[in-house]
Amino acid sequence: MQYRTLGSTGEKVSCIGLGGSHIGKAPLTESEAIHLIRSALDKGLNFLDNSWDYNDGKSEIRMGKALRDGYRTKAFLMTKFDGRTKEEAAKQIDESLKRLQTDHVDLLQFHETIRFDDPDRFFAPGGAVEALTDARKAGKTRFIGFTGHKDPHIHLYMLELARKHDFRFDTVQMPLNVMDYHFRSFAKLVLPEAVRLKMGILGMKSMGDAVILKSKAVSATECLHYALNLPTSVVITGIDKPALLQQALEIGGSFRPLSATEVKAIVDKTSKAAEDGKYELFKTTMHFDSTAQHPEWLGAETAQVKSLSAAS
Repeated sequence: MQYRTLGSTGEKVSCIGLGGSHIGKAPLTESEAIHLIRSALDKGLNFLDNSWDYNDGKSEIRMGKALRDGYRTKAFLMTKFDGRTKEEAAKQIDESLKRLQTDHVDLLQFHETIRFDDPDRFFAPGGAVEALTDARKAGKTRFIGFTGHKDPHIHLYMLELARKHDFRFDTVQMPLNVMDYHFRSFAKLVLPEAVRLKMGILGMKSMGDAVILKSKAVSATECLHYALNLPTSVVITGIDKPALLQQALEIGGSFRPLSATEVKAIVDKTSKAAEDGKYELFKTTMHFDSTAQHPEWLGAETAQVKSLSAAS
């Protein structure tokens, strides 16, 4: 397995990361999930992705069990939370730690920055930024980041507000795939800024939850190669069977930078399929928007908002 440096953190992480969503889904059993996670760690894949909301907590519970018996020390562990308020975010962070059976994660991320008001709520008085800052001070996380899959301009707005508040994110997670190049592109708009800020860059949805493969334009290997060829620290991919773990290990161990000609060939053959976002459902539909489907996860508006609304 090849390793890359996670932005300015100095941490070395596997170039392929194990996605937390798939690990909690049926028909994969708990024992099979535990075996997959431990096999990945034993073979050098050390970056583990998860989230408070994945599969009603089942993904974190399974991962927590897999990290017993000394496996926690082999992992760079990341999870995410949905709360927009300090209170809700703090509650979800503590629930995640309990499920994961650890007193800290290596990276905590503000999940699903998919609306322009998400950055505003994050930095508002009584917002999630206060819970994250407290969590780091308490030793519950080493690093802090944010994620999102909807629109690159929302990511840029989050980074703009971070500058205004003199706040530094260690990482950013975004869709980076063969279709993204052509449509509402994170690679063109956000990636250069993240590189400039020396952030750890987490690529996700390299295959769009396998939807991109349905275009028949590219193979799974090409999808992973393209994402790995970008200045990513980690490319997170869903692994729910031994064959997919083996594929990830082989690609993570053998990857070599693509030539300009190879990149152009991939870009050219995906241009038609990608032009209207048909295969990037996370950008063009609500199918992947878990917080839109469960607004109660976000938490109530802050006291400041309630006060201003009442005054008007």
